[in-house]
Amino acid sequence: MTPQDVEAVYEALARKIDAIAPDQTEPFLAKLALLLAYDCADVARVQRRIDEAALNLDHP
Repeated sequence: MTPQDVEAVYEALARKIDAIAPDQTEPFLAKLALLLAYDCADVARVQRRIDEAALNLDHP
């Protein structure tokens, strides 16, 4: 994935989060994560990414 692809994904995600009700953000992100995990089909890789996503959340 190129940096431009990452930016396009980020922008699409940001637009969708802005468009949904605030109380639906967490369910949306959980559903998205599960759909992407299903597409990946590699449990160990998904688990590593879950751990990585939790790193440095308090640092923007």
